[in-house]
Amino acid sequence: MSTSPLTLLIVDDNELFVSALEGLLDNDASVRVVARAANGKTATELVQALRPDVVLMDLSMPQMDGFQATEKIRADSPETAVVVLTGSDDPADHQRAHTAGAAGYVTKDRILVELLETIHSAAAER
Repeated sequence: MSTSPLTLLIVDDNELFVSALEGLLDNDASVRVVARAANGKTATELVQALRPDVVLMDLSMPQMDGFQATEKIRADSPETAVVVLTGSDDPADHQRAHTAGAAGYVTKDRILVELLETIHSAAAER
C-alpha cells in the first residue's frame, strides 16, 4: 500500500535558494512541491487555491512577511501546516513564528539535518 506524498508550497524570495531546495526535495518520494511563491501575499493566494499539506515559509520577504502570511494561512486554511525555513536563528523570531501558528522552525543552515523530519512532523500534527 503506497501513501500519497505530502504536498508542499515553498515561499521564499531567493530564486536560487528555492531552485536548490526543490532539487533536494525532488529526491524524496514522500514529498511533492506543488508551487512556489516569492512573497507572503502570493503564498496566501496559492494556499487558498491549492490547499497544500505544508508550506515552507521564509520570514523576510516583500509585500507580506512570513509572520503575517503564517497567521493568515493558519486562519484561512487550518489544515495546512506552516514550517518556517529561514536564515534567522534569533529566539525572538522563533517565538514570533510559533505565536503566528508555525508548526516548525528550521534554519537554512540545518536543512539537510532537520527539514524532512520537520515537514513530516508538522503534517502529522495537522
